[in-house]
Amino acid sequence: MSKLISTSNEVDLELADFIDYLADDDATRVIALYIETIRHPEKFRVACLKAAAAGKPVVAFKVGRSEAGARAAVSHTGAMAGADRMYDALFRQVGVIRAQTFSDLLDIPAALASSRVLHGNRVAILTSTGGAGTLISDALGVNGFDAPAPDTETAARLRALQTGDHAALDRNPIDVTLAGLQPDLLRGAINALLDSPSYDALIIIAGSSSLAMPELMAGAIKDCMPNSDKPILAYVSPHAPELAAHFNLKGVPAYVAPESCAAALGAMLEVSRWQAPGAASPASGSVPIADLAGGALDEAQAKALFSQFGIPCVREAIVSTPQEAEAAAEQFGPRVVLKILSADITHKSDVGGVAVGVPVHQVAQRLMAITSEVEAKAGVTPKRFLVQEMVSGGTELILGMHRDPLGTAVLLGMGGITAELFKDTAMRLLPANGGLSREEAMGLVRELKTWPLLDGFRGRPKADVDALLSAIVAFSAMAAQLGNRLVEAEINPVFVLAEGQGVRAADGVAVLAD
Repeated sequence: MSKLISTSNEVDLELADFIDYLADDDATRVIALYIETIRHPEKFRVACLKAAAAGKPVVAFKVGRSEAGARAAVSHTGAMAGADRMYDALFRQVGVIRAQTFSDLLDIPAALASSRVLHGNRVAILTSTGGAGTLISDALGVNGFDAPAPDTETAARLRALQTGDHAALDRNPIDVTLAGLQPDLLRGAINALLDSPSYDALIIIAGSSSLAMPELMAGAIKDCMPNSDKPILAYVSPHAPELAAHFNLKGVPAYVAPESCAAALGAMLEVSRWQAPGAASPASGSVPIADLAGGALDEAQAKALFSQFGIPCVREAIVSTPQEAEAAAEQFGPRVVLKILSADITHKSDVGGVAVGVPVHQVAQRLMAITSEVEAKAGVTPKRFLVQEMVSGGTELILGMHRDPLGTAVLLGMGGITAELFKDTAMRLLPANGGLSREEAMGLVRELKTWPLLDGFRGRPKADVDALLSAIVAFSAMAAQLGNRLVEAEINPVFVLAEGQGVRAADGVAVLAD
């Protein structure tokens, strides 16, 4: 430990001040934070980016994850972007590693302080106890790591180390239980695995046989460490704190839980893959909204606002009677979408206010049926309706924004009526001086579990990702330019059509402050 700082009630100096100081401190290689709250998010952001630029990872354990973060909101986005998820978004963008458990707050910095860089997810496991090898392999697999068998050349080097009829060393985990803890064998196996192009890191398991001779295993590792810059961790099993301390003093991060090894490597991989946020995207021009009163806009008004910022929307017409609806439908047929138009009823499907795929000749009849159903379920009689072109064949996404004391976030996720059910979402906080860059927008898209659906999953046509990025950037620029005047905004769904065919906003929500 370099320094231990208690921030107390932060009446003068706060968390960001200490991060800023430690970023310049020669005695500090990693900064670990216990966080209850962040008082000045922008100051925290600047300090963390300074630490990242100095090559000093920041690890944070944030308490309060169980707080009720989702507030009552008009849009789906408000329910899906709770306070804790805002912290996730902030940490991700400034390169802070989030410790999921309190023990991770100590375990992860121990690995990062080694200053070794993890370039991939392939891990070699060298064990002197078979059961512990399985525990490590399982923990790695759960966390997205791979433990492949050695390549042909590495396997040959390992087999050459055997002096008798021992357990095979050419598999992973590489088990030296029967081969015995011989110094030359250990050094040979460690060097072979560190040299191997099949592995990006090495975990060495010190079993009960190491308790009597701790220097044997620790010494062999220390002798081999100068030969490679790949991460080397030790897992001590059974529990032996003295042995773990011995490894740590030798410069080998040692852990007494398999999950800790996986968490440490996960953090190292996250550090190696993190990229500083790109330049903010400025809003194109200035859009006047002073003539719009505060409060919730109806769908047509919301989409008109989005269109002004360059977001393509479906073609539609506002009507009041079945006859007007029929005339409008003939422009968009052969099938159309009918909706009630109301600023007071946001979730129209819940009250029967939406009909999809209506043939043109049935529009008048369906409009009257919608009116009756909404009267029965909502107790109001709709006076205005939307007739929209029907978009099909695309992927439905949700694109929204959420304001929080930490800042303004843009949320992207699987859309449609199941948006809140599946919660396949990703979030990014807006920078201080504009909207998201295209690079950040692409990061949002790739973070979704449903990203393969946009990328040609199983022969599916590739979606127009370029047009989606343009829509995300435009939406974020809108949120940045309108600032606190825009309380909520959401497009659900935005249809992402096949490559070259663009995107269409099919429904919209917007709430303005006075």
